[in-house]
Amino acid sequence: MSTKLFLSCDEANHTCDKSQYNEATLWGKIKLNIHLLYCAACRKYAKNNAKLTKLINRRPVKLEPQAKAEIRATLERELAKQNH
Repeated sequence: MSTKLFLSCDEANHTCDKSQYNEATLWGKIKLNIHLLYCAACRKYAKNNAKLTKLINRRPVKLEPQAKAEIRATLERELAKQNH
């Protein structure tokens, strides 16, 4: 476990993302909240992240099988580009 108390903005955003999905540790959430006290940019990121999650949970999108297949194919092509 890292004992470093202060997070970089990248670490704070990553912890914020994990927290949205209940994957952040208690210590990570504490460090995130400390970071959010002094970083306006990360507070804005966390606020926008919470809004996005709320919108997605409020109105789930239902896709036809063909649309899902097209999205999956596009993702696979893009991931293949990243791995080469």
